[in-house]
Amino acid sequence: MKKLFILASILFYILNPAISEELVKQQSKYPDYGYMYLGKDKFEKINRKVFNFNLGLNKYAIRPVHILWSSIMPEYGIERIQSAYKNIEYPKRLISSLIQKDFKTSKNETIRFLTNTTVGLGGMFDPAKHFLKIEPSSEDMEQALTKCKCNSGPYLVLPVMSGTTTRGLAGKLLDTSLNPTTYVGTPILAMVKAGLTVNRTSFAQPLIKMIESTYADPYEIARKMYGIDNFIKCQNYDRKEVLAEGFKQNEPLPGEINPELVENTLNRQNNDNTYDYDELAVSDTIKGGTNFDNIILKNYGTNLPKLPADIILYGYNPQNPVVDSMRTALFDLPETDKSFWNDLSIWNRSFGKRIKTSSVSVTPDKDEYKFRYIMQKDKNSPLAIIYPSIGEGIQSHHSVVMAKLFYDAGYSVVIQGSHFQWEFVNSMPDTYRPGIPSEDANYLLSVTSKIIEQLENKYECKFSSKTLLGTSFGALTALFIADKEFHNNTLGINKYISVCPPVDLLYAMEQVDKNGEEWNKNPDNLKERTAQTAGKIITLMNMKDEAKDFHIGSLPFSEEEGKLITGFIMHQKLSDLIFTIEKTPKNKATGIYETLNNMNYGDYAKKYLLKDKTYEDLREEASLLSLSEFLRGSSNYKIYHSLDDYLVNQNLLKKLKIYTGKKAVLLSNGGHLGFMYTPEFLEDFKKEIALSQKDLSPDNDSVAVLPVFPVTENVVEY
Repeated sequence: MKKLFILASILFYILNPAISEELVKQQSKYPDYGYMYLGKDKFEKINRKVFNFNLGLNKYAIRPVHILWSSIMPEYGIERIQSAYKNIEYPKRLISSLIQKDFKTSKNETIRFLTNTTVGLGGMFDPAKHFLKIEPSSEDMEQALTKCKCNSGPYLVLPVMSGTTTRGLAGKLLDTSLNPTTYVGTPILAMVKAGLTVNRTSFAQPLIKMIESTYADPYEIARKMYGIDNFIKCQNYDRKEVLAEGFKQNEPLPGEINPELVENTLNRQNNDNTYDYDELAVSDTIKGGTNFDNIILKNYGTNLPKLPADIILYGYNPQNPVVDSMRTALFDLPETDKSFWNDLSIWNRSFGKRIKTSSVSVTPDKDEYKFRYIMQKDKNSPLAIIYPSIGEGIQSHHSVVMAKLFYDAGYSVVIQGSHFQWEFVNSMPDTYRPGIPSEDANYLLSVTSKIIEQLENKYECKFSSKTLLGTSFGALTALFIADKEFHNNTLGINKYISVCPPVDLLYAMEQVDKNGEEWNKNPDNLKERTAQTAGKIITLMNMKDEAKDFHIGSLPFSEEEGKLITGFIMHQKLSDLIFTIEKTPKNKATGIYETLNNMNYGDYAKKYLLKDKTYEDLREEASLLSLSEFLRGSSNYKIYHSLDDYLVNQNLLKKLKIYTGKKAVLLSNGGHLGFMYTPEFLEDFKKEIALSQKDLSPDNDSVAVLPVFPVTENVVEY
């Protein structure tokens, strides 16, 4: 033990320069979180090479061992062993808390150790938590070093190990010296220790898989995640009492439904639950809303009729549109991932694990495009095709939940990724730049057609009918595809469902940019505020994982925190896309993030999309209202939107209602996609996808071509 202490001390003082923790104020549109928490990446070149080596080692050596272990041991057994291992690590938590002069934690950890070792059968169970209500802590020696004013030092990636810093490395050595299993000497006990190590490290596999499959540059996102997580831990922001205080400060009062909204809705409601809206004299010459404002203002001034809700969410308790939009994370079905076995196990046959992955060749000499699918026993069953939100890949959890809803209704399902995502771009021609919906629709039509053809050939079937669902940006493109199919139905799609499509794409981009850059209005203590917000997210995720039936009436975030979170997510998706477009190497040091942190969606549009267009030309071309002939003439689509979606405004929703009438359903609350978990939406959605006998009776001889209905009336009822 003495030698390990000495080694850790020498390592720390040799590699850890006496640098100040104060970082230069960032002069960029978006925070550089990697720099904020870890400073300059001095060893980026070697770090990236070792990181890629570790990914390969994990894929071909470590992960197979974890799969084997998880297939032998059921999830319950893995959790019990992990609990026992954590109990053995009691000495490091005790010493760390004592050095930090945190005597309350020292006392609690001692009580926990004695209780769980005896009553909890060596720590396999946690009676201290369940009966004594003493929560576990996650203290280690790096936290003690932090308390002793030791700087973190440079970021390092070492073979086999995950990312760390010199302080973290010294802390790990000290942790090892305080772990009783370090001094195991007999072969049998050594094998036991090896089993404990395999069991413990297997918990990292889902995170590794998520990073690999979701992000264009896994190294950079892993560095950011380590930096923020390490800061939370070392500042004790993960303590339950700290989190509880944060939850308390931001917990909103229960919201109420606006009585005027209810009255406005009920007054317009007919016996058949439909509505008669004010008739607006709108010229047929309107294309994409070009003359809308002038005509409406001339005839009505500013007294436009108020939009009623078609569906009222009575128990929603709204907070603000940005935070309400984050409630889309609550969209889940317990059966999706429910299994007796660990996620890695070959015996895990939950719905999510039964979805297969395949690929089609789209562009010669480019990566094949991957997609996921699940087939009904009757291969001729109807097919549902899912286009997810902007930047989402084929592993999108929302897509899996949607697939479960369709599958339970009798559909086979295909899950595609967003076309505004790095994997899609990798499969397309080098000149492809996503963001112009009419052009994106052509590429998606080609990809979807190849997928359908491949599945029908493989299973020797003919899908009896087809439904296309899109959410957010995917919803917008789905409607552009619907417009093309309206005039020339090549895919034979019978129905389109669109959830929260941006009505004016550039307006939506401008709102995303505005919210994402609001952090700059209050840059003070950004490091601490970001970490505290991230701590709340981690806590919510843990609550959701631990609870058998997770319900929450509101989210514990202020509007500022909501914008901070959504700003990070949306900018990360844009960064991944540009990283891929610019063909940035992953195994070399790159300065591209200095550019990316100063690029927003508006900058992307100007650099990659305008070409010979003006900004206003692009605005009109990317508008959903440019599809007026389809929206007014077709009946095979349905749009869901909420009245407080922050990516549209009331005027845009009114324009949309003019063209769509009852085919667009407005919900009283939910922000952007934040209503999808509500029973009111799910009930209506299930009715929408319910299959009729006609859907189950394929006509393989011909593909139905939908007629084009000319628009002849000047008055539109909606």
